[in-house]
Amino acid sequence: MLSIQSHCQQLVFLHFLAFLFTYASTFTGTSTCDSECDAKAIWVKNSYEGLIPQTSYRISRRTFVGIGVLVYANPAFSLPPKDAEDSETIRYRKIDGGVKIQDIIEGEGPEAHEGDLVEFNYVCRRSNGYFVHSTVDQFSGESRPVVLPLDEKQIIQGLKDVIVGMKAGGKRRALIPPDVGYVNENLKPIPDEFGPRRSLLSHANEPLVFEVQLLKLYTKKQITGRKTCKITDAPASS
Repeated sequence: MLSIQSHCQQLVFLHFLAFLFTYASTFTGTSTCDSECDAKAIWVKNSYEGLIPQTSYRISRRTFVGIGVLVYANPAFSLPPKDAEDSETIRYRKIDGGVKIQDIIEGEGPEAHEGDLVEFNYVCRRSNGYFVHSTVDQFSGESRPVVLPLDEKQIIQGLKDVIVGMKAGGKRRALIPPDVGYVNENLKPIPDEFGPRRSLLSHANEPLVFEVQLLKLYTKKQITGRKTCKITDAPASS
């Protein structure tokens, strides 16, 4: 698609140059071009198409400027170079199960392990960026964090793999394939409300993007023995 659009851009630019060279005298305000000039055929050499015929017409300076603005302002004629797109590519790492992770904030304290109890906020979107669900209200900013054990029998496997290794206060973004996502309707996190729940499950067969912030970490020892172990909170924001 990019090569086709670049090709079209070159063709339009060559036509644009043809207007410029044919009517250079008209723009100075001193030309008295005859009738033959009004229907003169211009042949522009092009490396892709050979010779392209074009009939040009006398235009005013104002019209010429308008054409220039159209050519350079239209997104179809101003595509960024491929190198620029590549330089902005988000870096990620791939883990077992095909989950792709991007670390945004590292966090502090011990890392979460399988079997730990975690409290976190999340935003879920489709892979094309469309919003699906979030524990944080988009308007009020109020949040309803989720508390779940890192156990694949209760939490979707892909999200469990994302949170393992995180620290309190840390944030990650991940692309979770459907085969390690909502493989059944009993897995969490899932909205309590019918509408959001139905919306989320309707996209269960496609990759989903999760942005997760770990708020608290309850270690496995703290859960079972409740001795000598402490709850790790996210560091206070400065």
